[in-house]
Amino acid sequence: MEPEDFLEPEVVITAAVTAAICSPRVRKVARRGLVYGISGVLLVGDALASFARNVGQGVKQAETVVANVSNQAQEVAVGVAASGASQKRNQKGTTDKGVAEGK
Repeated sequence: MEPEDFLEPEVVITAAVTAAICSPRVRKVARRGLVYGISGVLLVGDALASFARNVGQGVKQAETVVANVSNQAQEVAVGVAASGASQKRNQKGTTDKGVAEGK
C-alpha cells in the first residue's frame, strides 16, 4: 500500500475501529454496557411477568366476586318469589275461611 492509501476514509475508519476493539478501556466499557443492557432486559422481563401474573389474579378474584354476587341475587330472587307465593296463600286462606264461615 502506498502512503496515500492510508488517508482514504475506509482505511481510516477500519484502523480506528480495530484500535478501539483492541483497546482494554474500550473493551471494558463495552463489556460493562453489555452486562447492564442484559440486566435491564431481564428486569423488564421480570416486571412484565409480574404484572401479567397480578392481572391474572385480579381477573380470577373478579370472577369469584361476580359469581358470589350472582348466586346471592338468585337466592334473594327465589326468597322474594317464595315470600310472595306464601303471602298469596295466606290471603287466599283468610278469604276462604271468611267465605266458609259466612262472613
